[in-house]
Amino acid sequence: MTTLHFISGLPRSGSTLLAALLRQNPRFQAGMSGPLAGLFDALLAQMSARNEFSVFLDDIKRERILRGLFDSYYADSIAPVIFDTNRGWCARMPALAQLFPDAKVIACVRDLSWVIDSIERLVQRNVFSPSSIFNYNPGGTVYTRANDVAAQEGMVGGPYDALKQACYGAQRDHLLLVQYETLTVEPAKVMSAIYEFIGEPVFEHDFGHVDYDVTEFDERAGTPGLHTVRGSVKAEPRETILPPDLFGRFVNDAFWCDPSRVPDGLRVV
Repeated sequence: MTTLHFISGLPRSGSTLLAALLRQNPRFQAGMSGPLAGLFDALLAQMSARNEFSVFLDDIKRERILRGLFDSYYADSIAPVIFDTNRGWCARMPALAQLFPDAKVIACVRDLSWVIDSIERLVQRNVFSPSSIFNYNPGGTVYTRANDVAAQEGMVGGPYDALKQACYGAQRDHLLLVQYETLTVEPAKVMSAIYEFIGEPVFEHDFGHVDYDVTEFDERAGTPGLHTVRGSVKAEPRETILPPDLFGRFVNDAFWCDPSRVPDGLRVV
């Protein structure tokens, strides 16, 4: 019987690195963000009252159909444990808890200033390849790009709001926050916490040789290197490329670093 878990959280916060590490365990299947969350939302919308035939659907049928989506998507998987990755899962925790009561959500988090710095670094590295992140628009400045991704519907703002909803919501006992800094500095500590959290026997990971590459996808998105993970797990200290006022705008948003702002029952590693 297949066990399903989820990877979510903030962009540029280690989810691809985490998936690359999990994939080392032959019992696990994990990868970059996939389409399942979008399919889930589309299917749910089609079963709503906007569809005149929704009169034929009750919640029991809706649940069965939604479970069938997961079963069909992973029908060819032979892994006993599957981790599906998408930043949208934090916003869907009430539904996930009802569909899969034993499923856990691992949310990768990072100081928002460094998340935006990482996005801007990718943009400036690929100056001749406009990115899908900004709808392939080659214009703008570091300020307009930061405002874009930090907006409520943006690449960072949306997942951040979803993360807060999950952290303070009724299902937070199903949630584990993995800090990017801990993952890159103490990967063994993070993996041990994850195995305990999901109830799986510990596996000895190779933190010196990690590899995950989806070059074709990243190049098509106009952002080469977006999901590439190679080499050893290590922290790489650097100076920010954001102007000081812009960097300082987000420094107080990492609520998980302040014990007084972490709700009871929420695990953070």
